[in-house]
Amino acid sequence: MEYGPDDQVERDAPEPPFQQLAGILRARVKRGDWKPNRAIPGENVLAGEYGLSRPTVRRAIAALAEEGLVYAVSGRGTYVAERKQGGATPSA
Repeated sequence: MEYGPDDQVERDAPEPPFQQLAGILRARVKRGDWKPNRAIPGENVLAGEYGLSRPTVRRAIAALAEEGLVYAVSGRGTYVAERKQGGATPSA
């Protein structure tokens, strides 16, 4: 299922909350809410914004990292990966 950048996590949806959040965050990255090499909001902020636990948020961010959309910097946070020319999937 596709999610938009302004969607909310629905507890009664068939997809798990972490997958819903990953879809929402993916849409926000693609829309340009966060620029490449700039930090996305922290786990606590996202947990509060979407009414989820930190482990659920962490799992959603991990899914985006596996896709190469974001990368983690130890002690600093999670950043949006740069997109390569031609819209190819970025590498972290």
